[in-house]
Amino acid sequence: MTKQIQIAIDGPAAAGKSTIAKKAAELLGYTYVDTGAMYRAITYKAIQSNIDLQDGEKLTNILNKTSIELKPSPKGQLVFLDNQEVTDEIRSKEVTASVSEVAAHADLRKEMVLRQLEMGKNGSIVMDGRDIGTHVLTNAELKIFMSASVEERARRRFLENQKRGISTNLEELIEEIALRDKMDSEREASPLIKAEDAIFIDTTSLTIEEVSEKIMQLAKERMR
Repeated sequence: MTKQIQIAIDGPAAAGKSTIAKKAAELLGYTYVDTGAMYRAITYKAIQSNIDLQDGEKLTNILNKTSIELKPSPKGQLVFLDNQEVTDEIRSKEVTASVSEVAAHADLRKEMVLRQLEMGKNGSIVMDGRDIGTHVLTNAELKIFMSASVEERARRRFLENQKRGISTNLEELIEEIALRDKMDSEREASPLIKAEDAIFIDTTSLTIEEVSEKIMQLAKERMR
């Protein structure tokens, strides 16, 4: 019987984590969990509720009363907030600009980690985010930390936004992504860092297929 493993994929904004994690999960027949979507969902709710995004206590209280579900579909992962689908809404420019601020609150992150641990407890999972290898799936059999140059990540986000019909400026995206890197790396609660036992993959000049194949090979080695 093939061993069922946990795969943790971390990295900065627009590094290709979600795309690669989703593809790897499909190829392995594993469950995919996009933890970034969970933080985006609570950010969206806070904005809709006019909550001060700097008030960690209020944000955590809201999260404790909030249902966030991630469901697979032929169109990809769907995100449900209190039983309402918000898959597209959580990708708005406003949410994107605010999610790092919300995710920086320690108590809110603790609650999110508890939910993510529950999702991953039985293995057969690919989870991506900023602190999966360091704070969530700390015993994952395979940990990946992927990144790319700021310019390349901004270009990818620009093309992604175009497909979604979102108008953005490439130079502004470069600045926004550089700022998110700084905020994610310097926050006190679970900062974005590479786990000691994670394998680093620079995706700047690699295709989705090349990165997916590399991760599949690493996963198969650990499933023996």
